[in-house]
Amino acid sequence: MRAHVAGLLARGVDASAIDLPLRKAELAVPVFRERVAGCDAPPGRLIVGGQSYGGRVASLFVADDPGSCAGLICFSYPLHRPGVPDWDARSAHWAAIEVPVLFLSGGSDPFADLESLERAIGERLPSARLVTYPRVGHSLKPVLDDVLDQAAAFAQDLGRRAGPQ
Repeated sequence: MRAHVAGLLARGVDASAIDLPLRKAELAVPVFRERVAGCDAPPGRLIVGGQSYGGRVASLFVADDPGSCAGLICFSYPLHRPGVPDWDARSAHWAAIEVPVLFLSGGSDPFADLESLERAIGERLPSARLVTYPRVGHSLKPVLDDVLDQAAAFAQDLGRRAGPQ
């Protein structure tokens, strides 16, 4: 996430990374919650997110803690195991997410085939925005500049909507 954080900072978005324990995502949520509680973002301005596993943990946190943040950004969300589009279980919690969401995904991501991702978003987060990158897999490095431009614009738009703080 170093490149993500550096790129967001260069675009005027205050950003930091959280080290998460690598285990089942649901078990990492308390660690995420504890680290987020230590952030000094003004109320209504905090946007959380993450790459792959980190995005899943962030989405679980947002679903479990309504009002805890202003938005969610998921980079390469791991919707299903490669070749097994069992997306239902990994997106069931999305229906509880009440904030704007931005998904950035490779069109050839083996962890989120585009048809399943579009269906899951349509059914559970119809107001979410999905940006896809053709011929890009799970790593967004080949298109990272555009990915970070999209994320920064999303964050800045949420900041304008929140008004002065």
